[in-house]
Amino acid sequence: MVHRPATGRSVVTRRAIEEIVAAAVRHSYGVVGFADRGIRASVVRRVTGREPGIDIAIDGSLRIGLALEVASGLPVAEVARQVDSAVRYAVRRDLRREVGVVSITVAGLEYRPGRIPEVPVATPTDTASESSPAADAGTVVGGAA
Repeated sequence: MVHRPATGRSVVTRRAIEEIVAAAVRHSYGVVGFADRGIRASVVRRVTGREPGIDIAIDGSLRIGLALEVASGLPVAEVARQVDSAVRYAVRRDLRREVGVVSITVAGLEYRPGRIPEVPVATPTDTASESSPAADAGTVVGGAA
């Protein structure tokens, strides 16, 4: 029996596209979340099942609009480029379809203070009598006793 692939069409819902896009955005470095977060956003999520901050338009080509919050201190343009790349890759991988336009709006920066890691302070030892290539280069060879 010879297997012949059948050509046809498949239907993907707008909600499925939103879930693919949301997963790609959430896993992108520097993205804190979607811009519309709060009581209104949670109500919209529960009632409609849609993610506020994602706008999908399908009219011949696939257009995706995103409203994001980015972590403060990161280069916003680089985060946006990374999100654009991640969204395009996820849609291409999962749906085998190219995205026409990805429009990214950074609606805010969020600062999340954290504990500053302690850096151990090197204490030089008396290595004047010992000579090695590392010590001659200014590298601390020994540790504190």
